[in-house]
Amino acid sequence: MSQQTGVGDALHAQADEYRQGAPRPLSGYVLVMTIFATVVGIAGLIAAGSGRTLPRRIAPYDLALITAGTHKLSRTISKDAVTSPLRAPFTQYRGTGGPAEVMEDTRDAGAVRHAVGELLSCPFCLDMWIATGFIVGLVFAPRFTRAVAATFTALAGADFLQLIYARAQQAAQG
Repeated sequence: MSQQTGVGDALHAQADEYRQGAPRPLSGYVLVMTIFATVVGIAGLIAAGSGRTLPRRIAPYDLALITAGTHKLSRTISKDAVTSPLRAPFTQYRGTGGPAEVMEDTRDAGAVRHAVGELLSCPFCLDMWIATGFIVGLVFAPRFTRAVAATFTALAGADFLQLIYARAQQAAQG
């Protein structure tokens, strides 16, 4: 048991040295990464057990669809005002962000809460989860996955058109 305590103490010292006083929830990150790896592993086992395989290649159309869909779904979950109830247990409202977006800070109460708050409020952090979900979706339900990705791709395109329109309106008004 004293060897376990020594290893635990060494890990805590390493984490404290890494943090340099900043609120870095390393144990929360470990849990989040473990959940991600477990979900992907289970999906792989189910796919293998049911005879499904990964596509030999991802078609350029699917890659473009998944890329744009991932971008928009990540921003919808992490920044939209309407999805703030999903983030509220893990974040605190700070102010408005871009058009129809909010800015939030993570809650520091607990390593897991903080880590999940960072994940849910960061579109870059969510990209890996969402892109992986779309790829897993292509294995299990390709038509449904393409429909969902196409919906979010269309929303991304519409957002850009809204921004272009607003800029053109501003230019016309001088």
